[in-house]
Amino acid sequence: MRTRLAALLVPVLLAVAGCTGGGGGETAPTTREGAAQSRPSPFEDCARLTTAPTGTAAGTAAEGPTLPELTLTCFTGGAPVALRDVKGPVVINLWASWCAPCRTELPAFQRLSERAEGRLTVLGVNTRDTRGGAQSIGEDFGIRFPSLVDQGEALQRALGRNAIPLTVLVDGGGRIRHVDASGALDDARLAELVREHLGVAVPA
Repeated sequence: MRTRLAALLVPVLLAVAGCTGGGGGETAPTTREGAAQSRPSPFEDCARLTTAPTGTAAGTAAEGPTLPELTLTCFTGGAPVALRDVKGPVVINLWASWCAPCRTELPAFQRLSERAEGRLTVLGVNTRDTRGGAQSIGEDFGIRFPSLVDQGEALQRALGRNAIPLTVLVDGGGRIRHVDASGALDDARLAELVREHLGVAVPA
C-alpha cells in the first residue's frame, strides 16, 4: 500500500517543483519590467537632439570643457546618441526614479522644456535605474522630454560627480557653462541658471 501511495505522489511532487524552478522557458511579462516594456514610452524620441534649437543663445563662448566622448542609448530605442553630437544650448538633467530630489525637480524641467521650446533643449539622462521605475515616473509626472539611459553612471564619473540630481548647462558651441549639484531645482532657480549661463530668458 505504501509503495503504491509513493508511486502516486511522485508525479505530483515533480509537477509542483516544475512550477517554481527555472525550467529555461520564457516567462510571461507579469513583472513591472515586462509591463513597462509593453507600454509606449512617455518620453520623446532622441532624433531631434542632433539638430540645434531654432533660437540663438547669447554669451556663447569658444572656451570651456566639452561633454565627454560618451555614446548612450535613447530610452525610446533607435540609434545610440553621442553626447558631443547633441546640439546646444541644452540643459541636461541626470536623474533616477529612486532619487527623491530628482522626483521633486523633474516637473520643473518639464515646464522648462515647454517654456523654452525652440530656444534650448532639455535632455534627461536616466542613471542606475530600472526601466520600469523610470517609465512609471515619466507617466506619473507627465515627463515628455527625451531621456538617455546611463546604467553605468559613465557621465557622472566623467564629470567627477558622485551624486544626483545633477544638472549640466551646455551652450550653443557645445561647451559646459555650469554644473549644478545643489539639490532639487525649482522653476525660479532653473530660469536663473538658464539666463545666467546660457543667455536664454525663460519665465519662471
